[in-house]
Amino acid sequence: MSKFLEIDHVSRVFKTQNGKPYVAVKDVYFEMKEGEFVSIIGHSGCGKSTVLNILSGLDKASAGGIVLEGREINEPGPDRMLVFQNHSLLPWLTVRQNIGLAVNRVLKDLSKEERHRIIQENIDLVGLSHAADKYPREISGGMKQRVGIARALSIKPKILLLDEPFGALDALTRGRLQEKLMHICAENKISAVMITHDIDEALLLSDRIIMMTNGPEAKIGQVLTVDLPHPRKRLEAVNHPNYYRLRGEAVNFLDRQKKIKLEKAKVQASSVISIGNIEKTNLTIGYIALTDCAPFIIAKEKGLFAKYGLDVTLSKENSWNDLAEGIREGRLDAAQMVTGMPLAITLGMGNKIPVPVVTSLTLSRNGNAITLSKKLQDEGVRDLASLKEYIENNFKDSYNPALGMVHHASMHNLLLRHWLASGGIQPDKDVDVIVIPPPQMVSNLMANNIIGYCVGEPWNVRAVISNVGFVVATDLDIWRGHPEKVLGVRKDWAEQYPNTHLELVKALLEAAQFCEPIQNRDEIVLTLAKREYLNLDPVYIRPGFAGPYRVNTMESKYENDFCQFGIGNMPSRKEHLWVLTQMARWGMVNFPENYPEVIYNLLATDVYQQAAKELDIPISDEDKSPIVLSDGTVFDAADPISSLQSLPYSQFQEALHFDSAKGFAHRKSVVRS
Repeated sequence: MSKFLEIDHVSRVFKTQNGKPYVAVKDVYFEMKEGEFVSIIGHSGCGKSTVLNILSGLDKASAGGIVLEGREINEPGPDRMLVFQNHSLLPWLTVRQNIGLAVNRVLKDLSKEERHRIIQENIDLVGLSHAADKYPREISGGMKQRVGIARALSIKPKILLLDEPFGALDALTRGRLQEKLMHICAENKISAVMITHDIDEALLLSDRIIMMTNGPEAKIGQVLTVDLPHPRKRLEAVNHPNYYRLRGEAVNFLDRQKKIKLEKAKVQASSVISIGNIEKTNLTIGYIALTDCAPFIIAKEKGLFAKYGLDVTLSKENSWNDLAEGIREGRLDAAQMVTGMPLAITLGMGNKIPVPVVTSLTLSRNGNAITLSKKLQDEGVRDLASLKEYIENNFKDSYNPALGMVHHASMHNLLLRHWLASGGIQPDKDVDVIVIPPPQMVSNLMANNIIGYCVGEPWNVRAVISNVGFVVATDLDIWRGHPEKVLGVRKDWAEQYPNTHLELVKALLEAAQFCEPIQNRDEIVLTLAKREYLNLDPVYIRPGFAGPYRVNTMESKYENDFCQFGIGNMPSRKEHLWVLTQMARWGMVNFPENYPEVIYNLLATDVYQQAAKELDIPISDEDKSPIVLSDGTVFDAADPISSLQSLPYSQFQEALHFDSAKGFAHRKSVVRS
């Protein structure tokens, strides 16, 4: 479908009594297709109503503009109808007369008979034929709101604007009216933009949800595509496997905005502390509660951050998406990241604004596994071949089974997809690969929302010990020694605080070296188990950290090499280039024509080398030999495009030039899969 509505980099500045400008919204941009239903959510003061008022023509943008079907709009018009939270009916007019007020004004060129027909048609549409000649005082609140919707629809606007239209209604009336509106919009292919504070309402009605950051200078922080099937009914939507994942993303976004507001208040209350050459000592670092967060926990518990002059607050994030947004938004100074996340944020994966990120340290290697439901094991699934047979026999004529992973740019996703493809199972066609936060994997497996997942520990071992799942493969069976977690900071942060960056790398590198010897692992297990970190019984942590690793209730393997921390800590060009090619293989990003420049700017190897030198850790030249995976796949960093073209199910088509400030441009159509 073609572009229908464009909010083109809109900003709105208000004058205040003290003469200082107040920027309510800044550089808001999004496009909308005809027939789409879009909701806008965000905390109070985030500019939702400002955007809607500019859309309706009741207010004007200070910069940018609104384009509807190729025509710029800057004043009210019948092509946009606004439905307020208050029904705004004239009390001296009946239901029929209130609707007729709009019809007779806007459609005055039509005959009287035709106008009467349109009025009655819209009365019937909202189910108010029995109350057509009653006055507002004689009907309920829900009925009044239906009159407002009928009045808006009667003049056939190109877009319906809804300002919390159900906010004042009781729950039962609200639910009925939501379903009525959903049915009307679907039947008549009506486009709509709605402001709401109700996440469940937004999920039920919307095709996309626009989530606004805090004001002032509010902007679009995230756009959530609601991939629930149509037509929708409330109970069916709530029970869909994707519902609570989507709801969780929206709730987490709003929670992040609360945290950002609190952090800004702290910054305003106290200035940034500096000591000696260290530009900034008080840092907030994000991590996910997995066993391989150990270097961060050890650096905190063993006083290594303090040793290098840093006062660190560790922020336990709910999901990898929350963590990535924390870096993008500047809430976090640094973070534990899945390997592909620095690239994903730098390239603007997911149609986001590119934010250059650098990584100066590989924190861990290995540590993931693919767990399948015990139900599949009972059905005879033992390996990749039997999994393929099971999928073909059980899902051929129905919906795709789903497998969970933690983030699109994670090694969990990339290795899971590679493993599936190597066995003739095509991701996104034969199976759905969906994002689920690590702590929710086991519960989703038990609820049969997914048939399996790829995640780090302790969530594989927990499924095994609870006898609800079994490990069908580990990453050591796919690519032994792959990079798993890395340190990530924004490039502008690294440039502003170079000495802070160096001391942070030194603290974490020393912590990673402490985590490597097997004799230290039991002590670390008890530390990780603490309430403020993983908050788990050590029985779930130890197998995936100190070995032996449990793959099912009867079998263990990998005595002490399932996860590694003090080996290969210098960021590797060829490894990150492999990640980039895999992201392009599955259509997550365009492959950059200038990929050597992108990888060079991504890796802060100079910072690592200086840290290693000061810690007396030997520095080796990078091994430039090809990467060979367990299935025999060969990746040659000297010719990544050929490697990319040779892979099955590759979605790679063309190389584009990447500009870190503008994103991708300049198509170069010389390489095709």
